Amino acid sequence: MQSNLKVNFFSPEFLANPFPMLEMLRSNTSLYRIDSPNGSMWFITRFEDVVRILKDARFSSNPNVKNPQPTALGLENSMLYADEPDHSRLRMLVSKGFTPRFIEGLRPRIEAIAESLLDAVEAEGKMEVMNDYAFPLPIQVISEMLGVPLEDQEIIREGSGALNDQTSADPRRFEKMDTFARYIVTLIEQKRHNPASDLISMLAAIGDTDDRLTQKELVAMVGLLIFAGHETTSSLIGNGLLALLSAPDQFEKLKAEPSLIPNAVEELLRLCGPAVTTLPRYATEDIEVGGQLIRQGEMVNVVIGSADRDSSLFTDPDAVNIARQIERHMAFGHGMHYCLGAPLARLEGQIAFATLIRRLPNLRLAVDPATLTWRGNMVLRGLSVLPVMF
Repeated sequence: MQSNLKVNFFSPEFLANPFPMLEMLRSNTSLYRIDSPNGSMWFITRFEDVVRILKDARFSSNPNVKNPQPTALGLENSMLYADEPDHSRLRMLVSKGFTPRFIEGLRPRIEAIAESLLDAVEAEGKMEVMNDYAFPLPIQVISEMLGVPLEDQEIIREGSGALNDQTSADPRRFEKMDTFARYIVTLIEQKRHNPASDLISMLAAIGDTDDRLTQKELVAMVGLLIFAGHETTSSLIGNGLLALLSAPDQFEKLKAEPSLIPNAVEELLRLCGPAVTTLPRYATEDIEVGGQLIRQGEMVNVVIGSADRDSSLFTDPDAVNIARQIERHMAFGHGMHYCLGAPLARLEGQIAFATLIRRLPNLRLAVDPATLTWRGNMVLRGLSVLPVMF
């Protein structure tokens, strides 16, 4: 029963720490409904039901197949909002750039970038992790993969930040999003006229010679790759480092046993990965889930951040345990929309934490963690800043 439960998924308090509220929901009901003038909205909180919905094709990713509502960067034309067969068609066009084998080949370059970022701050004895490390590491990696000039990083950062941060009071937020969208169109045109051996050039060539990719889909694809290629990993590094520094015994264990880093990254993805929910799904027919009837057309929010703290699967789920044996988690989703960039995010996370621990073993928080602020929205959350000393 949920009659007495009141959760505001859109409040700053939820963004700062959603997990106590999610635990309350999970212990009471797997499906929590909010009624609004626009219809019912469901939140799915338990692992078993999350898995079921994410692999059920009757829950569509497209809110309105015949008349999709415009989104920032035209992302309604991307694979994020696509059902089959369009999803597989779009995903296959970029999948070769994200295979585990190809991504592993990037290891030396990612390691070099991490080292250079710490070279720049090591003598200072302090840094602001998000600006000095967590953002520039993945944005430089994805920029080189896609063929984005590094001097354009600020356009990307401001545009993607404006797109993601619904808590922002910046009066120029929508202007920055528009600048980002126009930049992507210009960049694609540049690649058409001066192609190189990068992913955007490849996609532009496909769009020009093959009817498998429309101009709208191309713009949406490039925007998605730029945005998702750094925003999520940046938050993983920040969220994960805060979790480690807030659990000194686990931080010390990781320094003593660096071979645990791959396992630790999986634990941090489970515990505090950047995604709280997936993008909404929409029931294409009446469907019963967990004893509740979800009616055709109703919106479903799959709360993967709750599923990954479900005590029916994880012992002491709110604690950091870098040696935890995790058979699976939902941080990258499940089913056909499983995150294409998962191999890259894992590798970047492993290198980011390994380099930090080796280079800065005395790393510690420079502020009271209670004073830290969070940015993002119900789908993605991350730290605004993370000051540390070493």
